[in-house]
Amino acid sequence: MEMNCFNHRVFLLTLLLPIVVILVEGQGTRVGFYSTSCPKVESIVSSTVQSHFKSDPTIAPGLLRMHFHDCFVQGCDGSILIDGPNAEKTAPPNQLLRGYEVIDDAKTQLESVCPGVVSCADILALAARDSVVLTSGASWAVPTGRRDGTVSQSSDANNLPGFRDTVVMQKQKFADKGLNTQDLVTLVGGHTIGTAACQFFSYRLYNFTSTGADPSINPAFVSQLQALCPQNGDGSRRIGLDNGSANKFDTSFFANLRDGKGILESDQRLWTDNSTKTFVQRFLGVRGLLGLTFNVEFGKSMVKMSNIGVKTGTAGEIRKVCSKVN
Repeated sequence: MEMNCFNHRVFLLTLLLPIVVILVEGQGTRVGFYSTSCPKVESIVSSTVQSHFKSDPTIAPGLLRMHFHDCFVQGCDGSILIDGPNAEKTAPPNQLLRGYEVIDDAKTQLESVCPGVVSCADILALAARDSVVLTSGASWAVPTGRRDGTVSQSSDANNLPGFRDTVVMQKQKFADKGLNTQDLVTLVGGHTIGTAACQFFSYRLYNFTSTGADPSINPAFVSQLQALCPQNGDGSRRIGLDNGSANKFDTSFFANLRDGKGILESDQRLWTDNSTKTFVQRFLGVRGLLGLTFNVEFGKSMVKMSNIGVKTGTAGEIRKVCSKVN
């Protein structure tokens, strides 16, 4: 009798287990979410990003940064894409974001193949990964299943990580999103591609202290930057964030921090603070420390970031047009 009862319980458990797995997956994202509903989603997004990248390579860092800014405000819900006089994209930290036309292009193509199925938030997450691959970075599996948010307010973008932030401030902003110090250093490493306008760092070059430039900048590098960004010059002129390798996804960004050649003050601080310096050294393979492989860790941290505050199940919506709430 006991054996029969045991078998009955095992039978019930066997029946219930798939239901439990489905419920757990339904509460979050998963790799292959569109495998049956829109199997060509990844190839369509990839080919679209590649097409735009061929005519304008700066689109890659633009899309990566846009995904980051989307996830840090209201979660990864595509709210950065919504138009409006007071929408997120109008906030000062977001005004120079670019790549919206790539997302719109991919969305138009997907709507013709799988109408009402793929979210704009997922398109952006996939496009960010594809941008890294196009700049010689490693690929990673992107979990999908996000739904699109319906709220987009510029005031919500006030707490984005900023170029003047101390390491304490940076760590707190990342911790608030469930990301640790290693994630912080890894994701800031995304600055291995892209540029920054002179207006965001030229203050470090002139009268930063009573004796002149920011002392954390390599003195020889100061004169190079001053030539590129003269005092009272064109503040919109753009300079590579990763000196000498601004178009390739690699570890030279960390080598530049070590050498006092970080462009943004917040970036250079990762070397001057011991809690973050250790991770920079590990990415550089400093002897005596357990090494970290940047390409591998970047994919892991991107997956963590891309799951911040996601809307799944019946939350949010699937926008028909990425710039407009349905």
